Amino acid sequence: MKHPARHFFFLLALCPLFFFQAQASAPASADGAQRTEPLDLDAVLKQAMDGTQTPALAALVMRDGKIAGQAVRGVRRNDQPDAVRADDVWLIGSTGKPMTVALIAKLVDRGVLSWDTPLAKMLPDLADSMRPEYRTVTLVQLLSHRSGLPENIGDLKFLDTFFTNSRPLPQQRLDLITAALKEAPAAAPGTEFVYCNTGFLIAAVIAERAAGADFEELMRREVFQPLGMDSAAFGPTHDGQPRGHRGGKPITAMMTKSDDGVPMMYTAAGNLHMSLHDWAQFCLDQLAGSRGNGKLLAPASYRLMQTAQPGSPSGMDWGVQDSIAGRKGPVLVHGGSDGNWLAWAVLFPEANTGVLAVANATEDMGGDKATKAVLGTLFTDLSPEK
Repeated sequence: MKHPARHFFFLLALCPLFFFQAQASAPASADGAQRTEPLDLDAVLKQAMDGTQTPALAALVMRDGKIAGQAVRGVRRNDQPDAVRADDVWLIGSTGKPMTVALIAKLVDRGVLSWDTPLAKMLPDLADSMRPEYRTVTLVQLLSHRSGLPENIGDLKFLDTFFTNSRPLPQQRLDLITAALKEAPAAAPGTEFVYCNTGFLIAAVIAERAAGADFEELMRREVFQPLGMDSAAFGPTHDGQPRGHRGGKPITAMMTKSDDGVPMMYTAAGNLHMSLHDWAQFCLDQLAGSRGNGKLLAPASYRLMQTAQPGSPSGMDWGVQDSIAGRKGPVLVHGGSDGNWLAWAVLFPEANTGVLAVANATEDMGGDKATKAVLGTLFTDLSPEK
């Protein structure tokens, strides 16, 4: 059985491939500077899709605090002729994790939560039943993948029951984390990076209790609405919108098991969909926050989100790199998928630029090749050579 969130991953391990793509498809000028001529984004998408079975591909470029260009190409589902449109919504997978962090950060900024309160105090009713190793874990550790918790709960049969569970999502999350906190750690808390979706579900339960509202309502109220992200919503896309694909076919049936994707209650770990425009509003605010001009959070919260934890490649929840594909950093990166989609967000705070890329298919249909080709082509245009 495939692990449901094995596709929620950072970009970090793919840097050598990005370097190859940047060299092969988008060479810099002779002096290593950024290009000065504008790119034809539609042509970039067409070239990236050639030789793949990717039904649709989309990309958006950010520059100087605004959207500099965007393009979409292909069909919403490969068994129908409807073309994708600029205002369509796309499932963005774990690239939504920084949005969860932003929600928690707003509650910390307001004094509702504290970054350093131990888990046993934030969830006192679970303190006795959770393993002793987890009792001192903090929100910073949960949201930077340093809690020691495994990536997901190990009991996949139990996890599969949530695909057809009709109880309120907060209750489902509480049931899952109660069980997860009894499982053995993958590492000693606070000692190393272990990518973990469960930590974000725990943070969601903590936020729900502290703020007195469901996680989904908190996200709408505290993140989506302030940034004008009107299309942002939870779970898979619906009829009349792009669909994810696997095995050469669109995914239209209800998901019932881990092989299908992720259950709805995984929203805090990145089960979100939205338009390119609205996804960019969050990323533009992150870029503005890196320059002291963010709208959503206090300056210290942006710094914490965008700074790697000691001995770790991760901030909260950005992967933090000093370069990518030979281009100058710092770079904030994240990628994600539910197994039917593939999405990437890459931001260059110093250059005040960024790129989003998403495909409605993954590796088995060439979605990885197509999205990486887009990024490799665009990186040269977004930051100078290192």
